Amino acid sequence: MSLTADPPACTVPAAGGASTHKLVNGGADKLIFKIKSSNNNEYRITPVFGFIDPSGSKDIQITRTAGAPKEDKLVIHFANAPADATDAQAAFASVTPAGTVTIPMSATA
Repeated sequence: MSLTADPPACTVPAAGGASTHKLVNGGADKLIFKIKSSNNNEYRITPVFGFIDPSGSKDIQITRTAGAPKEDKLVIHFANAPADATDAQAAFASVTPAGTVTIPMSATA
């Protein structure tokens, strides 16, 4: 089971901006994920929960509102998805994360 992010880091203007990243499932099992941010005041992530099919990918959107330049990070927790799961947010509560991927975020002036 493996999950990677492309690109592996995010740089956006401190005045606000957006970045799209692709989460890639390198394994043979369907994955479920949850994304946590170190700065929920200035960043919005879409989607926060989701599924990624075997050998598939999922685009995530990172949007930053205006604020002071600083370093933050996203941590993506992932696990094998329960076979009957259809609601990622509800199903994630029943799994134990098997790994994490960290995306460093930098807001530049």
